[in-house]
Amino acid sequence: MVTGGSAGIGLAIAERFARDGWQVAIVARQEARLQQASGLLTAAGALKVLAISADVADVTAIDAAVARVEVELGPVAAWVNNAMSTVVAPADRITAAEYERVTATTYLSQVYGTLAALRYMKPRGKGAIVQISSGLAERPAPLQAAYCAAKAAVTGFTDSLRAELIADESAVSLSVIYLPAVNTPQPTWARNRSGREQILPNPLFDPRLCAEAVREAVERPQREFWVGRSTAMMAIAQSLAPAFADRQAAKQIEAMSGAPAPDRQGNLDRPYEGPAAIDGPSTDRVQAGQFQIFSSRQRDLLKLGAAGGLLGVGAAAAFGLARIPPRQRS
Repeated sequence: MVTGGSAGIGLAIAERFARDGWQVAIVARQEARLQQASGLLTAAGALKVLAISADVADVTAIDAAVARVEVELGPVAAWVNNAMSTVVAPADRITAAEYERVTATTYLSQVYGTLAALRYMKPRGKGAIVQISSGLAERPAPLQAAYCAAKAAVTGFTDSLRAELIADESAVSLSVIYLPAVNTPQPTWARNRSGREQILPNPLFDPRLCAEAVREAVERPQREFWVGRSTAMMAIAQSLAPAFADRQAAKQIEAMSGAPAPDRQGNLDRPYEGPAAIDGPSTDRVQAGQFQIFSSRQRDLLKLGAAGGLLGVGAAAAFGLARIPPRQRS
């Protein structure tokens, strides 16, 4: 079951499981796009497809959706919380209502979906829940305050819940996928009140690489996966030198802002009219490849290596200073 499954990363995830012959349920708001996506998934090889029109910010609708899936498709084996929304604007120009809506669709939808899945998975003692997050949860970016905060909240909720599942000795797995900039239609659908077109930073990754990471999380669960070397670099920079990362992010504001453009209401409050497309408009993107997916173990080794290098530089500098006579140090 994939929320936000009618386009972009969600549709790429659903298609990947369809190719493996799974039964697939997708949840989104736009009925026409859902039906188009359903046809694509059937053609990709899905054993059966169930398309459900629902707002993921509505907990009653999510509970009804999973109950319907359990009846029509059988036990939910894998649940992917992918739906999101954003507002591209300076933080002090985003309204309270916009913060509330982004929080509901990007954070609370993952809470609602996770709890709904757990009600069925925990008694059975099996199942995989996958949270789709972002490198921006690790290293926030300017002009995306509402989205970055919501994705960071997903990490807090998931880490807390994971500890509870460990204490309960539950076999239900809980993984978080941290994504880089991805070539999807979302930037052309999002609410934008920055006065300029949004430009996603390079390298821009193929949505199908994200789908491969989700498949890995379901079949060989780990607590986290980083997708893309840029995600790894952002997380390491934030861990080891956050003040430096702040300054680098500030320099990116101009690079992330394109030509002047009027405000766009986008899909925050209502569905955007667009096709069931996986790819966005860019033709310059990094193709899918397993070498771009970092597991929790690989992530820890990368952080340890970076920290070791930084400590080595610091120790060398300190040793050098210690050998300089006091007058020369000044």
